[in-house]
Amino acid sequence: MLFSGSVRKIYLWPVATALLLTQTSPVIAAPEKEFQSPDILVLGDSQLSFGSGPVFLDFFQDIKSHCAPEEEKVSLLKKLGHMSVGVIGVRSTSLISWVARDKRGKRTICDVDPKWKVNAGTFGIVNKTKNKYVQIGQGPEYQFCKKGKSPFEAMFEDGYYKPKLLIMSFLGNSASRWARDKNNALRDVNRTMAQLPPGLPCIFMTTAPPYRKKIVDLRLKAQKNVKYAFMKNGSRCSFVEGFTPETIAANLGNKRFFRLKKSGAVKDPFHPNRKAAHKFFSVEMNDICNAVFNQIKGPITEDWALRP
Repeated sequence: MLFSGSVRKIYLWPVATALLLTQTSPVIAAPEKEFQSPDILVLGDSQLSFGSGPVFLDFFQDIKSHCAPEEEKVSLLKKLGHMSVGVIGVRSTSLISWVARDKRGKRTICDVDPKWKVNAGTFGIVNKTKNKYVQIGQGPEYQFCKKGKSPFEAMFEDGYYKPKLLIMSFLGNSASRWARDKNNALRDVNRTMAQLPPGLPCIFMTTAPPYRKKIVDLRLKAQKNVKYAFMKNGSRCSFVEGFTPETIAANLGNKRFFRLKKSGAVKDPFHPNRKAAHKFFSVEMNDICNAVFNQIKGPITEDWALRP
């Protein structure tokens, strides 16, 4: 309790003075929690929430160790400031959700989950609590839901998020849409690049392979089409393929890398577990490191990442 242990000392004060202070002293409210933008922002879907989020956090918090850069590249890392990292994974989302301005289009981000009351998993500087699960729209770190604006536009408003590097990790929730027509992927990428701040260094990487071959085949086609879309757009973002022969071989049919039922059957074939995430990063390490250094080696237009 706030006054525990202090009541017995009141007799030292003159009674009149104590009463006067009680009546006239202003109540000092606790300061509002100050928002601090991460230097490195990782944004993705439920794979971050259910397995890979902590591994993304560990990797980007310690790029120097994981990428073992030579002297020239160590100097480049200074562009990333203190390298504080925020990881946000919102389930059932993809690029189409983050660029939508209408309520229906962004409902997977902004609507409160009717059952669990939370829809995202967050890690790092954007979540200093012991509970990784949050509801987007609630709390100073998650004000992405503003009328007439997309979540991207709300996120990157002046005075709010200003990362020095953005990593986007999506695939599954748009897999059917992107695999069906590469123009769908192109539309999503075009809108994304139009809404990201000019000069913001960015990486787009597809998520890790699932357990079943049928799902892998669909997502491979989707990956091919979204990679085409980034190339066709002329995007400045580096593209990292999450689906490679090595990552597919690691995850396909491997029960150890997925959550299991008590019977031993795979409970969730879509979300590789943390053990799988560590394997994914060990395989993808060089591609991810190269993408990071490619993004920060050149001049940063409009001083986006260097602005106060």
